[in-house]
Amino acid sequence: MTIQGAHAYRLIEKGKLLERFELPTLEPGADEVIIQIAGCGICHTDVGFAVDGLPTRKPLPLVLGHEISGRVVAAGEHAQDWVGRLVVVPAVIPCGTCAACKAGRPTICRNQFMPGNDGDGGFATHVRIPARGLCAVPEPLPPGIDADSLSVIADAVTTPWEAIRRAGVGPEDVTVFVGVGGVGGFGVQIAAALGAAVIAIDVDKERCELALAHGAGLALDPASMNDKDLKAAVRSFVKQSGRNGIGLKIFETSGTTAGQQTAFGLLDFGAYLAVVGYTSNKAEFRLSNLMAFDATARGNWGCPPDQYPLALDLVLGGSIVIAPYVERHSLEEAPVVFDAVARHAIRRRVILKPGPNGTGN
Repeated sequence: MTIQGAHAYRLIEKGKLLERFELPTLEPGADEVIIQIAGCGICHTDVGFAVDGLPTRKPLPLVLGHEISGRVVAAGEHAQDWVGRLVVVPAVIPCGTCAACKAGRPTICRNQFMPGNDGDGGFATHVRIPARGLCAVPEPLPPGIDADSLSVIADAVTTPWEAIRRAGVGPEDVTVFVGVGGVGGFGVQIAAALGAAVIAIDVDKERCELALAHGAGLALDPASMNDKDLKAAVRSFVKQSGRNGIGLKIFETSGTTAGQQTAFGLLDFGAYLAVVGYTSNKAEFRLSNLMAFDATARGNWGCPPDQYPLALDLVLGGSIVIAPYVERHSLEEAPVVFDAVARHAIRRRVILKPGPNGTGN
């Protein structure tokens, strides 16, 4: 089966508005599927590609967007079982056969496919994707959860999930999230669902309040206090929490230089620092603190597809709420909305929905 009449919004040149174009007839390869998109989130990595000069692996022009949910409407001969199923597309799709994949490190697979980077992504009505790694969504969906909202699971939920999983977060831990927008806000909820005590740090009052309403026990604004007072407030919370974990588990989820410096400055004995946010700007700090505190720092690029069902269960079960952190716009608004996201004029994570009014029609 082929799909005709699909369209998308693609990046032609850095710094230019996205342009609409008609997709050629889409025909899946033997191991591919075509997905009718329910929603696609706009991530700050997309902004990096379009504005900050972060290079895409496939040269422009390119359809951006790697947070995709939708329904499989066509499939190749080896993927027929997927037809008709609602799915979340992994933001990073590993090959499954290379040395990194076989060693249990699929997120560093050099043969990976990332929609909106290695090939066309989800700012479209339809997208052609490898079938491997797709996350099936059980239906019917619980009340209050729509198919389009599941798109942010592809990155904004699963990336902090993977960082938290690697850190081994549990009920005896105190966790700190520096930057509690989309990624950090979902990270707060995940850590709380695992029983950890949670501190949210952000310069945005609304984000702090949202974090307090969804799992954080303390919210701090680093712009309103000096580093010494910030550290004292964190230590006081740790003491009052009664948790016996060794060392803070700190998650840098702001993707800013200031956030990275704040996170690094909170290292204590045995601490674990997860670098989850991305910025192309440089940060300056004393790396020897890792040695002095016998601490650990680790990054993570996305999340292995086999972890997606666990993160999805937290959403479907109500442990992670998505609605307060997102806003929906029609795909046809993509150029204007994407520009607004790039200018930080929109504070929530945007989900683009195909159809003139974001109806999916």
